[in-house]
Amino acid sequence: MRFLTRSPLTKLIIGLNLIVFAMWLNAFQSDFLFFMGKNFLVSWYALEDGRFWTLLTSVFSHNQLFHLLINMLVLYSFAPFMIDVLGNRRFLFFYLTAGISGSFFHCLTSMALLHHPELPALGASGAIAGVILLFSLLFPKQRLLFFGIIPIRALWGALLFVGIDLWGLIAQSSGGGLPIGHGAHLGGALVGLLYFFRLKSHFRYY
Repeated sequence: MRFLTRSPLTKLIIGLNLIVFAMWLNAFQSDFLFFMGKNFLVSWYALEDGRFWTLLTSVFSHNQLFHLLINMLVLYSFAPFMIDVLGNRRFLFFYLTAGISGSFFHCLTSMALLHHPELPALGASGAIAGVILLFSLLFPKQRLLFFGIIPIRALWGALLFVGIDLWGLIAQSSGGGLPIGHGAHLGGALVGLLYFFRLKSHFRYY
């Protein structure tokens, strides 16, 4: 497997994330913080307040450098190949759908399972979870580095990540776990699974 030419779409998505990150950095030093919280964080309360656009804007929103770097590194690794497979339009539609689904599932799980509907979230992790799962289902025999270290077949790696997110969400519902958006990851992964069933007849596996 090899990557072909890198589409400008990858750079565009990363660029938008960098712009919003810079906005957050500026907001922490000004009264702009209220605006950012209202428009670039998603929660069940935000949806109840009618701020449905946060389902999308939060997908491009990071306020911690490590979070941004990890998500953009994974995106930069997987997106170019998936764009070559799907094309720019279908990839963008898929990426945004997975991101919005991730945002909604965060809101749903924080309200219904965690009983904290006010809990805000941000980041591209839901969209990227969808990309990784779709890649892993289309090309299950390809090798991934699990946690960036352990080589593992893509399908098993994806199943492990989904399992970890399910376990993490259950732990959070019991008052434990880590401050990670497991619901968002699972929401994005669900879109990856559904999109795979739509596409599988057009691809042969490697």
